[in-house]
Amino acid sequence: MSPPAPRAWQRMLSGRRLDLLDPSPLDIEIADIAHGLARVARWNGQTAGPHVFSVAQHSLLVEAVGRHLTPGCSGPQGLELLLHDAPEYVVGDIISPLKAAIGDSYKGVERRLLAAVRRRFGLDAPSPAFARLVKRADRIAAHVEAVHLAGFSEAEAARYFGRPEVLTPGILALVEPWPTAQAQARYLDRFETLTGTAP
Repeated sequence: MSPPAPRAWQRMLSGRRLDLLDPSPLDIEIADIAHGLARVARWNGQTAGPHVFSVAQHSLLVEAVGRHLTPGCSGPQGLELLLHDAPEYVVGDIISPLKAAIGDSYKGVERRLLAAVRRRFGLDAPSPAFARLVKRADRIAAHVEAVHLAGFSEAEAARYFGRPEVLTPGILALVEPWPTAQAQARYLDRFETLTGTAP
C-alpha cells in the first residue's frame, strides 16, 4: 500500500481549506488574508521598532505609493495594489535573494494563488503598464523600509531597490510599525473602502 500523498492544503481560521497547489477562489476570504498578512514579518523580522513590520502594513504602504504615482487610480487598481502580496498570507514573505535561489517552483505557487485571489475579488489581470506601476510602487516602498527599518544606507537601498521617490509625510508615516491587531484592522478597513463593502 502506497503512503498517502503529502498534504498540500492549509486550513484557515475561517474554516476554509485552501489547496496551495490548485487554489480555488471559493476558499479565499479577505478575513484570512488580513489575519495572515498582519502576522507575516517583512525583512524576516530584521526591522527596528517594538513591532514587526508586517506584509499587511507594507501592502497599505504600496497602495499609498501607487496612488501617489497615479493620482487617478481607480478602486480596482487600488485593490490590485493592496492585494499584490496576498499570496504571502499562506506562503510567507520570502526575501528576494532566497526567491531567486528557489526559482520557478515558488513563483508558480505564488502566481496561482494571486490568480485565485484576483478571481475571488473580481479583478482582471492588470495591464502590462499597471503591472509595472505595481512593481515600481513595491520597489519604492522597499527602499523606504530598507532605510527606515532594515538598517540599509541610502546608497545600498538605491543599489538594490532603485532611486528614492519624494513622498508625502502621510505616506512616510505608514512606515512606523503597528501592532498586529492594528495592521489587520487597517488592512481590512482599506479593503472594505476600496470595494465599497464597509458597514
